[in-house]
Formats: sequence, C-alpha cells, structure tokens
Amino acid sequence: MAASSDLETRAKEAFIDDHFELAVDLYSQAISVSPKNADLFADRAQANIKLNNFTEAVADANKAIELDPSIAKAYLRKGMACIKLEEYETAKSALEVGASLAPGDSRFTNLIKECDNGIAEEIGMLPKQSTEAPKVVDKSAATLEVAEPASSVSKQTTTLSSAKPKYRHEFFQKPDQVVVTIFAKGVPAKNVAVEFGEQILSVAIDLPGEEAYTFQLRLFGKIIPATCRYEVLSTKIEIRLAKAEAIHWTSLEFSRDNLALQRINVSSDTQRPTYPSSKATKDWDKLEAQVKKEEKDEKLDGDAALNKFFRDIYKDADEDTRRAMMKSFVESNGTVLSTNWKEVGVKKVEGSPPDGMEMKKWEY
Repeated sequence: MAASSDLETRAKEAFIDDHFELAVDLYSQAISVSPKNADLFADRAQANIKLNNFTEAVADANKAIELDPSIAKAYLRKGMACIKLEEYETAKSALEVGASLAPGDSRFTNLIKECDNGIAEEIGMLPKQSTEAPKVVDKSAATLEVAEPASSVSKQTTTLSSAKPKYRHEFFQKPDQVVVTIFAKGVPAKNVAVEFGEQILSVAIDLPGEEAYTFQLRLFGKIIPATCRYEVLSTKIEIRLAKAEAIHWTSLEFSRDNLALQRINVSSDTQRPTYPSSKATKDWDKLEAQVKKEEKDEKLDGDAALNKFFRDIYKDADEDTRRAMMKSFVESNGTVLSTNWKEVGVKKVEGSPPDGMEMKKWEY
C-alpha cells in the first residue's frame, strides 16, 4: 500500500505542474497496485479530461462509481467528460446524483444548467451558445477545472493506442442497429465488461496475468443504451447497438468531418421505392411491364426454344394435360411428351429413342 500511496502523491504533483500525461501514467501504476481504490480512478479521470481523453475519463469515472457509489467527484468528472462529448442526458443524470451527494456544491448546479442548455439546443429550443461557460473549481484536487462549451469539443475521436490492437474488430449495420464484433477467442464472460452511453461504447477485457484490453470510442451516431446488448461467444464478443435514429453510419466512430447523415429510406413491401432525380419521374410499373414483354417475345433457338415451348404449354394447361405430360415424360425416360391423358393414363408409356439411337436401362 505504501508504494501505491507514493505513486498517488507523485501523480497529484505531476497534475498540479500540468504534466497530465505523466499524471495518467503514475495513476495507472498506482491502480495496478491498488485496483480497488476508487479515488485513483476518479483522479485519473480528471487527468484524462485535461488531455481531451473524454471516453477514457468516462470509463475511469464509471469504474470509480462502481467501486464506491458515494464518491461525488467521480460523478462530477463523468458529467464534465460527457458534456465534452455532447452526451447531455448522460451528463445530467451523473451530475444530479453527484449533487445529491454534495448538497450546496455550485459546480454541479452550474454544469446541470449547461446540460439543460445543451439538451434544449439539440431539440431546437435554443440557439447555439457562444458565450464562455463558467469556470468550475474542483476543490478535491486544488486545481482549476474549466467546463468549456460543448461546441469546443476536440476533433479527437477514438483514443486508442497506436500499437496494433490485441483483438481485431469489425462492424456491420442494419436500419435500426449496428453490430460490432470483437474477435476475442476463449475469453470468459466474467472477464468482459461492456458499457453503453448515449454515444459511447466501452469494452474492457481483463484476463489474469495479461495486460487489460480496452476498446473505447465515441460512436458515429447516438444509441439507446437501455436496448443495447452483448454476448460473449467462444470465438468473439458480439455487441448490438440500438440506433437512436434510422441513419446510415459511414463509420463506427464519430468524426466532425462527416456530419452529413443520410436517412435510410426504409420502404415497406407494399410501397415501391422512389428515387430522387433531376429528370422527370419514371413510371416503374410501365418499365416492369416492358421487361416482362421483352422476356416473353425473346427469340430463342434449339433446345432453349423447345424447353420454353413445353414450359408455356405446362403453365397454361389443365390438370389432365399436366398429368399426361408428367407421366409420359417420366415413364419414357424423357423420350416422349404427350398431352393426351385418356391415351397415356391407361397404359405405361414406352420409350421412343430418336432414329439411330438405342435405349438401355441402367444396371444398379
């Protein structure tokens, strides 16, 4: 424990000196020694916020809350990180819990108001705010934390290690959901933790004796956390994200350079799709009829023409004619095709090979 305390002290000093990357590293070392210390995770969240590592900050705050649900500063830092990610509903929920644990703390009140403004902006009730948000002092670390406007969110998206990831991942989508697959073979379900935010996916795989794997990113679009789910299988982890809107995701992670979202045109089985065009609208029923007519009038030669002729006869024939055609064709081994049921219905149809050919039975 002494080693952990020393690392924590050095981490706080590094933070005060604005050496935030060193602070994160020292907090991580302290956490490896004391993995159940909620304060370490909450303080590392604060350092991650300074580095604009907002998804990591949310994950750290969530871990701190899991270890100690009464730690008010963890809710504060989760709220601040979620505001930066424009996840105002999630931020507000965390801040309201934190405010109940620290009554009278104006930091929570100010940030909750910012969340309300952000929510109102999202639904079009307020114009985008350009004024600077109030400065918030986090007394627990004796440092200044500034809750900047949501519009100043960094372009940084997924803060993953530049090294090759331990597990490969891919995704595909449907109109209402995105399916993310992480190819992790033989991982026990108890060692996997998946958390969903308004627009955040966080996956952690912690195997004994191995370095913990984390996959955290801000998603391309918003999701519905309550209806998202995941399953740990023998060869992979399959995560199903419920889309909040039926829009096409051009990538898995968010990018400010790609905000022009195309709504998926989900057409019913009974309604024909319409296609935007600068030209006059086409009559798709007329085109379909024209194609069918061309198929009907198609000129065929040889066996193809003969087969089409017989198919047309069978298609339009009555029941007796169809029975005659089937019986004669089968019993003659494909050498006779009759449409007269009165004739073929009372006797076996013998084969009639073409001139110059001989019919033989197969020996089994």
